[in-house]
Amino acid sequence: MFVFITIIFVFVAYTISIKFVYYRYSQLLPHLRNKISTPLYTVGNASFCPTQERSSALSRNSEEDAPRVTASETRALFVTAHPDDECMFFAPTILKLVESQAAVYLLCLSTGNYNSDGLQRKRELLDSCAVLGIPSEHVTIIDDKELPDDPTVQWSTALISSLILKHIRNYSISVLLTFDGSGVSGHANHIAIYVTLRHLASAGRLPEGCQILSLHSISLLRKYVSVLELPVSWLLPSDFCCIIGWKEYKRAKKAMLCHRSQLLWFRRLYILFSRYMFVNTFQAITVETKNVKIY
Repeated sequence: MFVFITIIFVFVAYTISIKFVYYRYSQLLPHLRNKISTPLYTVGNASFCPTQERSSALSRNSEEDAPRVTASETRALFVTAHPDDECMFFAPTILKLVESQAAVYLLCLSTGNYNSDGLQRKRELLDSCAVLGIPSEHVTIIDDKELPDDPTVQWSTALISSLILKHIRNYSISVLLTFDGSGVSGHANHIAIYVTLRHLASAGRLPEGCQILSLHSISLLRKYVSVLELPVSWLLPSDFCCIIGWKEYKRAKKAMLCHRSQLLWFRRLYILFSRYMFVNTFQAITVETKNVKIY
């Protein structure tokens, strides 16, 4: 009897903690949006945590054909490796940014042609982005032999760098979001993107005001406890956090289902149990500024 009562008590307490996280997140969301809508000139040791303050410097691209960024506008670029990365790992953040009327762009560095189905996967990616709210004209899919969907192939850092810098220039990107050094799933192509961005950031090759956020990789246990992981993500330190509810989860699920060629049994389990379908937490990558102009 005592064990049963304890289980009930723990369940109720955990349910209340999840509701509290959603409540606090809804209160802090406007502040979190502001943290990435007015970027810093340099990140340094600054944090995007809700409890800390930072300046609101604005970087503009001086080229005539580039769109101008206002202080209240977020122009976010998600850099992914394969079709389905956008919804499998980044859906909560994409949905929240789209909801806040940010300009969201996606640069997918391969067609996912590992099983010779690249054409189908490109169509699936566009369908998924439509569900998530990213216009097709904001989606770029790279088909280059130097960037194959293959974890055994070392991707070209120079090519990735040029593609990313071109997008920053063309769309006046204020924040870049991608994988961290573990690539979430450990995929070498994911990690290659992070390594390239670390290099660009440390070498001062990014324009002033462009922030970089890397998605936290977490333990296997935390990864597959679904919404139950929310209190843990909320309590642990992070520089930016996005959480979605049931209605938005259904959109993220619908986006995942667009990738019909990838819906093996374990992907269906992923949709049900992955924490990344509900919450994203990010770490800021330090950006060194050297007043570099991108040509």
